[in-house]
Amino acid sequence: MGLWQRLAGKLWRSVVGKLWATIMLLVAVVLLIVGVFLLQYVDIWVETNTHQVKVLFVLTAIIGFLLSTFFAFFLSKKIQQPLLQLKDAAVSISQGNYSTRVDIRSSDEIGELAQTFNHMTEQLDKLIHDLNHEKNHLASILRSMGDSVITFDADGKIILTNPSGHLLINQWSGVEKAWQEDLFESSSSYSEVPMPLRELFQSVMEEGRDATDKVHVLSSVWSAVMAPLQSKGVIRGAVAVIRNVTEEHKLEKLRRDFVANISHEIRTPLSMLQGYSEALLDDIVVSEEDRKELVQVIYDESLRMGRLVNDFLDIARMEAGHVDMNFQKVDLSHVLKRVHRKFQVYAKEREVRLLAELPQEPLLVKEADEDRLEQVLTNLLDNALRHTPSGKSISIAGKHENVNGSQYVQLSVRDEGQGIPSEDVPYIFERFYKADKARKRGSSSGTGLGLAIVKNLIDLHHGRIVVESSAGTGTSFTLLIPVEAHQ
Repeated sequence: MGLWQRLAGKLWRSVVGKLWATIMLLVAVVLLIVGVFLLQYVDIWVETNTHQVKVLFVLTAIIGFLLSTFFAFFLSKKIQQPLLQLKDAAVSISQGNYSTRVDIRSSDEIGELAQTFNHMTEQLDKLIHDLNHEKNHLASILRSMGDSVITFDADGKIILTNPSGHLLINQWSGVEKAWQEDLFESSSSYSEVPMPLRELFQSVMEEGRDATDKVHVLSSVWSAVMAPLQSKGVIRGAVAVIRNVTEEHKLEKLRRDFVANISHEIRTPLSMLQGYSEALLDDIVVSEEDRKELVQVIYDESLRMGRLVNDFLDIARMEAGHVDMNFQKVDLSHVLKRVHRKFQVYAKEREVRLLAELPQEPLLVKEADEDRLEQVLTNLLDNALRHTPSGKSISIAGKHENVNGSQYVQLSVRDEGQGIPSEDVPYIFERFYKADKARKRGSSSGTGLGLAIVKNLIDLHHGRIVVESSAGTGTSFTLLIPVEAHQ
């Protein structure tokens, strides 16, 4: 009994059950009309008036048709109205309004469909919200990346870039003509792929695996990593991550050059020490004068190697930030006078005039390392004396200077030596760089680190150093040391 009740209740709540019940009610109404108004007169009317019976049957049929039409229209409206609501809600969702819901409160299939539809829209709204959140999160990551990210489809068309990638594409668009088109004839179909990346893109699309390359564009070096985008085993594009490694490339080159240069600088005195020591041990030198000369060369080269090692350790500590600076209030006029006295005798021996131009007032700075600035002036004067011939002059000077509203003490060292070729001037503060490409010994036998040390020490004082020189006209070094304390 309970099973039949559940089935009956389920049938009544369904659209089919309601339709069946409506039809049965309609039939019952028609039969009732016929039974009440017609059947009791059928026998009489048939015998007396056949025409009236026919009219009565026609009227009954019309009333039955009208009632059927009314109930059918009522039922269709009850079914059509929620379906139209569902249709309008679907259109609204297709236009992006994922918060749309339908308000249908019935217990039949249409009500269940409405509930399922509302649940679907809730899940869809949540899914779209999560997707937008992930999209915004990914977009924020891409925007914040310093590297350039460019995504290509299978035809080489750009489908996604971050701001850095967009700028890079615009930057590279002007170098198309600088590349030889005949090198990329096989990849000419990828017209939207920037020329520097075409060969790498073609390799990734053909081989289907990650590829890395360094691209030289004008004066910059770029590291490009490209990976294929695959879907069910089909390559549908590639994504490239491009980083500017120009500075790293320069540092690597500087490191290699540094190792090569220091190896050269150390190997030369070591070879001389070894060769002259072997000559003394083998008694090849006969006269005492030659023996003393060899010993003097060995001594000079050992001193030079000691200076090289000390300078190398100094500049290594400076670049590593481990140098100790004793900042205090300093009168730089005392430093200039002390350096002038120290080199006066040496200058007389070389027949070079050493002049000092100092103001009457003190050259005070609030924060400076007196010993380090004396080292700077010593290196500059040593260079000047080694490159200035006899009969010429060297001058050191100091004065107050106002630059862009800031107070500085200006120190200068000028010589009338052989000068530096203009093409070498931008590089003289690099380690082991020598304008004398022949690396002659004798008067120009420096370590190649003196000016690099000078530049580092001036930077530690937050100052500036400028050099003016050309071949045959002498050289002038100008130093600006800030008077005020460092912020």
